[in-house]
Amino acid sequence: MRLTPSRSAATELCRNGRVVLNDGVAKASSAVKVGDRISSRIANRERIIEVSQLIFKRVGAPVAVTCYIDHSPPPETRDPSDVVLLRDRGAGRPTKSDRRKIDRLRGRSQ
Repeated sequence: MRLTPSRSAATELCRNGRVVLNDGVAKASSAVKVGDRISSRIANRERIIEVSQLIFKRVGAPVAVTCYIDHSPPPETRDPSDVVLLRDRGAGRPTKSDRRKIDRLRGRSQ
């Protein structure tokens, strides 16, 4: 599981003060040690990470995942009734078949 899409995105989060390291605002250059807790709100989800192993050079995502413990709360589940149905602009009115599919999605099937 990736925390941010890129290193530059992680740096930007730090620069904006949205990353907390052990109850203090973290900078991109902050040194971490085993046992440190890092928390941030990434993509509308609260992430809480505990460092379990230090990495001294760049590694791939499968290796990096083994170096922290994720204490984040589970992601919020979406209610199926909150689904927003969008149609392409200029697609016209839905056909009878489309209308039946829309009704089935909304739970109005007979």
